[in-house]
Amino acid sequence: MAALTTVPSYAPSLWVRVCHALPRLDLTMQMKDNTFVPDSWEYQQVTGTCHTTCCTATVQSETLLVLSSLSAIALVISLLVVLSFLIHYCCCHRGDRTEGSEEEEEDEDASTGHGYSGKKGRGICCVTWVAVASVTLCCVALGIGFYGNSEANDGMYQLTSSLLTANYTLASIDLLISDTISGLQLSVSDPLTSMEELFTGSKPFLASTRNCRRLSENVINLLSSISLARSSVAAGLGNDSISGASIIPLTPVPPSVAPTMVPTGGLMPSPFAPGWAANTLMVNEDYRWLSYVLLLLLDLIVCLFILLGLAKQARWLLILMTVLAWLALFLSWGSLGLETATVVALSDFCTDPNTFVVNSTHFNTGTSSDVLDYYLTCSRRMNSPFQQLLTQSQRALSNIHTHLSSLDRNALTQFPKAEKSLREVQQILNSTEGNFHQLVALLNCRGLNKDYIDSLKGLCYDGMEGLLYLSLYSFLSALAFTAILCSLPGAWRSFPSESEEYEDSDSESEDPFTSHQARRQTTSGSQRGAMTPFYNYPGAGWTPPFSSAPPLPTLPAC
Repeated sequence: MAALTTVPSYAPSLWVRVCHALPRLDLTMQMKDNTFVPDSWEYQQVTGTCHTTCCTATVQSETLLVLSSLSAIALVISLLVVLSFLIHYCCCHRGDRTEGSEEEEEDEDASTGHGYSGKKGRGICCVTWVAVASVTLCCVALGIGFYGNSEANDGMYQLTSSLLTANYTLASIDLLISDTISGLQLSVSDPLTSMEELFTGSKPFLASTRNCRRLSENVINLLSSISLARSSVAAGLGNDSISGASIIPLTPVPPSVAPTMVPTGGLMPSPFAPGWAANTLMVNEDYRWLSYVLLLLLDLIVCLFILLGLAKQARWLLILMTVLAWLALFLSWGSLGLETATVVALSDFCTDPNTFVVNSTHFNTGTSSDVLDYYLTCSRRMNSPFQQLLTQSQRALSNIHTHLSSLDRNALTQFPKAEKSLREVQQILNSTEGNFHQLVALLNCRGLNKDYIDSLKGLCYDGMEGLLYLSLYSFLSALAFTAILCSLPGAWRSFPSESEEYEDSDSESEDPFTSHQARRQTTSGSQRGAMTPFYNYPGAGWTPPFSSAPPLPTLPAC
C-alpha cells in the first residue's frame, strides 16, 4: 500500500547541475543570471539559443551567440592548423627535394624489394600511422554519436508519449464535462418540462420537479466553471445552445493511435495544448534524428574510404575524401555549437521546470496558478482547486436523486402518464452520476502529474544525456578530421607516381625470374666494365659461360 500511495517526483540529474553551474556571459562579457527565460534577449545573448517552444525542443531561427561562438573560434583554430600543415607540405618540402636527391639514391641502394627505407620511409610510416590513428578516433566518435542519437530519440519519444497521454486525459475531462452538461440540459428542456405540465394540479409534486430543475441548472453552472485551459469549443459548452456537432471534436483519441499532424502554424496556440506540442515535437524530432544519421553515415563513409585509399595507395580517392573531410569538419564544429547552446539552455530549464511553467504566459493563459501548482507538485498537503465545486455538484446530484425517488414512490400512482418522463430523467441522472465519478478520478492530480514527471524525465534525463554524447561526438570527430586533413596531403605525396610505377613494371617484365637485388647487382657489374683475366694459358679448355674461375691448363701426354 505504501508503494501505491507514493507520488512520483523529479530531481535534477548530476549533468543538469553541472551544466547549470557554468558561467553565463553576454556579448559585453559580463556575468548574467542563469535563470531560464527564453523570451528574453539577454538570455538569448548568454546561451546563444533561439526562441523555443515546449522546453527548448522546437528550435526557431535565431543567431547562435556567445556559447555557440566558441565552436566558431575552434573552427578557426582548426583551419589555421590545417593551413599551417599545408604550407609546410607545399613550400618547405620543395627545397628538400634537391638536397635529398643523393640521400634518396643511397636509400634506394640500401633498400630491398619494392619498399622504402631511410628518412623517406620513416616519414611515410609516420604520416600513415597518424592518418590511421585519426580514422580510429573518428570511428570511436561515431560509436558515441550513434549511442547519443539513440538516447536523445528515446528521451523525445518519452516526452511526446507523456504529452499525448496528458492530452488524452484533458480531452477525456472535456468530453465528460460536455456530456454531463448536455445531458442535464436535455433533461431540463424536455422531460422535466413535461412533468411540470403534468403536475400542475399537485403542488408538492410540482415543487419537487422544480427543485430538480433548479438543482440541474446549478450543476450545469458548477461544471461549466471547471476549466483546465480548454479549447474554445469546450469553453462554449456552458451556453444554452449545445448540439451534438460541438461534442465531436472533443472525443479523445488514445495516445497509441493519435495522428501525427504537421502543425499548420509556427506559433504556439494559446492556451498551451499538449497535443499540438507532441505533434510538433514528433515532426521536428524525426528531422533531427534523420539529420544526425546522415551526418554519422557521412563520417563513416569518409573514414572507411580513407583507410581503403591508404591501403590501395589510391591518390584520387584520398583527394576526394579530403574534400568530404573538409565538409565533415565544418559540420562537426557547427553541430557542436548548436548542441552546446541547447545543452546549457536545457540544463537551465531542467533545474527548476515548475517555476518556468507557472510563470510562462504560454502555459498559464486561461489557467490559474493554483491549478497549475496543484498538478505540477501534487502535494498531499494541497487540496484540489475543484474540490468545492465537485462537492457541491455531488450534493446537488444526490438531492436530484432523492426528489426523483420520492416522485417515483408517490406521484406515479396518481399521474401514470408521468412515468415515461420520470424514467428518462432517471436514466439521464444515472449516466450523469457515472460520468461525474469518472470526472472526479480524472481531475485528481496523480494522473496528470505522472505524465508531467515522465515528460521531464524523458527530456532532462535521456534527452540531456543524449545531447551530451552528441556534443562529445562532434568534438572528437572535429579533432579527428583536423588531424586527417593535416596528414592526408603528406600521405598521398609519398605515393609513387604513375611514371614510377610504369618503370618498375617494365623492369620487372624483362626477367620475371630474376630478383630485384640480382638485377641491380648485374647492372652495377656491367657498368664497371670487363676485367682482364689473371691467367691466360694458351690452349685452355672450355670454361663454363657463368664461371668466374680461370681455365685449367692442358697437360702434355706422357
